[in-house]
Amino acid sequence: MAERTKVTIPYLREKKAQGKPIVMLTAYDYPIATIEDEIGVDMILCGDSLGMTVYGFSGTNPVTMDLIVPHTAAVKRGAPHSFVIGDMPFLSYQASNERAVLNAGRFIQEAGADGVKMEGGEEMAERVRSIHNAGIAVMGHLGLTPQSVSALGGFKAQGRSVESALKLISDAKIIEEAGAFSILLEAIPSEIGQIITERAGIPIIGIGAGPYTDGQVLVVHDALGFFKGHKAKFVKQYCNLNEIVRKALQGYQQDLADRVYPAPEHCYGIDPEVLAEIKGSLK
Repeated sequence: MAERTKVTIPYLREKKAQGKPIVMLTAYDYPIATIEDEIGVDMILCGDSLGMTVYGFSGTNPVTMDLIVPHTAAVKRGAPHSFVIGDMPFLSYQASNERAVLNAGRFIQEAGADGVKMEGGEEMAERVRSIHNAGIAVMGHLGLTPQSVSALGGFKAQGRSVESALKLISDAKIIEEAGAFSILLEAIPSEIGQIITERAGIPIIGIGAGPYTDGQVLVVHDALGFFKGHKAKFVKQYCNLNEIVRKALQGYQQDLADRVYPAPEHCYGIDPEVLAEIKGSLK
């Protein structure tokens, strides 16, 4: 297989211009990132969703910079060709432009990320502009923004009224003009996703934003069916990894109960004469 070339912002823009879908997934560790890079995933997001998928929090807000930066570094080591994005966690950028730039810089300097993502519309435009002016690629995030889920009234679709849809469309343009290289749209009507995508000069990535965006992203644990229970309407599960892993580990458990593992082929041997000498020394 030919060696992959490094994904860049011009490459992503060219895919948008050509109408070729941009493939994006999350990853939080080296093994998954390695697979995603090998199959040619364009963009990998080390999302603050790791708070739920990796650490078992009920939401994303407990995630800190010190928690997510090492995960982003691991993802980058596993995915040298994909465009790796670090997700700026709650309160890492909202307080001031200076804090936003310093924390965005940590993703670049400590994790080697290619860019960062941050939530918010017009109210965060100055943060986007400051990060962009510091020479750091920044992706916007509009629609259902998990860090603000309490203010939004829960995990539900956004942009379904005239007022909220027009604000989304306006926010997207404002964030683009502030310097964002891309925008992620989450849980909004397909028609609004299409309007924003057609009006934008930058790649628009959807997660629950319909089929008309320039690309799609899924949380890798959702795509693999790692957890039981409720899944969002926009999730397509490509395998039931929960059941696969469960059966594999139960097989291991049963082998130990039946004392069929370790079998001889799993064990190291020793020269009989050496063994005899060792036993003789113990008498």
